[in-house]
Amino acid sequence: MADLSKSVINIILADDHLVLRRALKTLLENESDFVVSGEASNGSEVLELLSKGTPADIIIADLNMPLMNGQLLIESLGSYLDTLKIIVLSALDSEPHVIKAMKAGASGYLLKNVSPAELIFAIRHTSEFGLYLCAELSGRFLNRLIAVPQLVPNTNPLNIEFSDRDVELLRLISEGYTSQEIAEKLFSSVRTIEKQRLHLINKTESRNTVVLICFAKQHGII
Repeated sequence: MADLSKSVINIILADDHLVLRRALKTLLENESDFVVSGEASNGSEVLELLSKGTPADIIIADLNMPLMNGQLLIESLGSYLDTLKIIVLSALDSEPHVIKAMKAGASGYLLKNVSPAELIFAIRHTSEFGLYLCAELSGRFLNRLIAVPQLVPNTNPLNIEFSDRDVELLRLISEGYTSQEIAEKLFSSVRTIEKQRLHLINKTESRNTVVLICFAKQHGII
């Protein structure tokens, strides 16, 4: 296993709550390989520190800050992200916030209720390997993924051929149109539409129309 504590990690803390910054600084500087090289109360101050040459391997930033928030900071770092990594430390735990920050270039996302031990581990892990989600978020997202029903691959296992007319009928049924409405749209009779629907049910070995539409969607027919 790699030794994650072999080199010094320079850290800039960005949070508009002075008490929290000081507490984080005290916690982090108890680690022999961590150096808090700068503090900022908003994203603009972080950029100013970097422009003045403040050494930084990791930036730990809140999302909610005045003047320039954490999201804008991430988006403004640009080429700095080639040499440093940013970890979000926020109370915002919604999936959109996490995804938006990570897509913009954040390497880690931690909730503010994270334990000191996990925070320290996350910094070392992100510095060495990149991309870290705190245990609470990882568990939550994983549970949601597990709960999603597994879809049938986008293939046609029965090698059934569907005409353009079949596909159009399936699409209209899936959109909730009645047989009468479909007949009017396709310039046909209700009886013909019902016969075609039954033919598709039999051809796909579906028990009913609901199963037929599920089949069509799962296999990419509509």
